[in-house]
Amino acid sequence: MPEKKTIERARKDAREGKAPSTQAGEFVGEEMDHIRQGKHGARSPEQAIAIGLSKARRAGVKLPPPKQGRVSKQTRAKAERDYSKGQSGKRSQPASKRSRSRTAALKREGGAAASHSALSRHARSAARARKSRGTVGGSNRQR
Repeated sequence: MPEKKTIERARKDAREGKAPSTQAGEFVGEEMDHIRQGKHGARSPEQAIAIGLSKARRAGVKLPPPKQGRVSKQTRAKAERDYSKGQSGKRSQPASKRSRSRTAALKREGGAAASHSALSRHARSAARARKSRGTVGGSNRQR
């Protein structure tokens, strides 16, 4: 469950007309903070980002699932579920057993995924991948 401050910051971004990815960035940042504080870990920066995006979608950020071919079918299906869950008005409490097991699994992971060097490495490789696709800033606009 995201913290109230994070949801408030994301809603403020939405009111200001900022992009959904900017709103979702609040949740990703919160996830990085949780890993740094030792609340839980992640195997890679990508996993930490994915957890943050999932929380954002469930909180109602209008961040559509990734296009087909960009990620695995399972990841896309999970993103679609999260998105529809967030867009439907009703909020349900997650199963406590599932929450505990999820937290326990994440606690077994390391904290290096949120380190400065790991995030820097991820940013560089993501930029390199965008450059090879011939897109600017992740959009489909040609250079």
